[in-house]
Amino acid sequence: MTSTAKGVLAACLVTAGIGLVYWRVLSSLVNAWEVDGNYSHGSLIVPIALYFVWERRRKLAAAETRPSWLGLVALAGGLCILLAGLLGSELFLSRVSLILVLCGVVLFLFGWRHLRMLAFPLAFLLLMIPLPAIFFNRIAFPLQLVASRVGETVISAANIPVLREGNVLVMANTSLEVAEACSGIRSLVSLITLALLYGYFTDRRLWVRLAIVASAVPVAIVANGARVAGTGIAAHYIGPDAAQGFFHEFSGWVVFIVAFLLLLGIQRLIIWLAPARATPGATPPAVPGVAAPGASPAALESEAR
Repeated sequence: MTSTAKGVLAACLVTAGIGLVYWRVLSSLVNAWEVDGNYSHGSLIVPIALYFVWERRRKLAAAETRPSWLGLVALAGGLCILLAGLLGSELFLSRVSLILVLCGVVLFLFGWRHLRMLAFPLAFLLLMIPLPAIFFNRIAFPLQLVASRVGETVISAANIPVLREGNVLVMANTSLEVAEACSGIRSLVSLITLALLYGYFTDRRLWVRLAIVASAVPVAIVANGARVAGTGIAAHYIGPDAAQGFFHEFSGWVVFIVAFLLLLGIQRLIIWLAPARATPGATPPAVPGVAAPGASPAALESEAR
């Protein structure tokens, strides 16, 4: 059995052990994906991360295996965080500890080179973990206020009387409360995830990827504010029923699609302003039956065979 095969076997055994240790944590995490609509995308994160690992399979197989004992330190640290999270009933700590444990396993079994190659897939797993309630509320409430202000501005611009009291918009025939579910944090998290994936697959430059992800924040905020304003305008002309039920849910999907299209437009604008430069010395893809510049007839004949 080769060293690579031994490493893979060891990784499978360790993964099975991690599954047993983290069974309760993982089951609660899956339940959070099903119950909390803000993290309903969490079930897609693991398959996507596995795809990123599969995408690197050739580089991982070719990389030299140099196990590091520091992996045991990371592994022990992750298990300590898990224990602290379980004893303190802190779900976020116990869930985050899983990422540290996985990093420790990779480092201990394969080494730093493999860990660097798997850094992005491992970091991507953080998107599946719900934020602690204290941080979530610190983000959600300001977003509620911003959405209320944007909605008030747009509704007033449409010559519709409106009075804003905090996150409540008081109109002539109804009152709209921008609740936590309407704060836009759900679309913000989903849009950031899509922006991360879109930037990863469309451009190799790190700054472009970061710019696309960063642009998801203002796009999501503006889009949610536009949704609140549209709901208010519809409630004024159609009636209070337009602010709830099917129309309210359907408008959320429409606004999210528009936000994603805006994100695509920003990406195209970045590419137009700063096009990617061709790598010096890059060889154009070979076309069957056509010799590359400088290729000998013998090489062409050999390739044809």
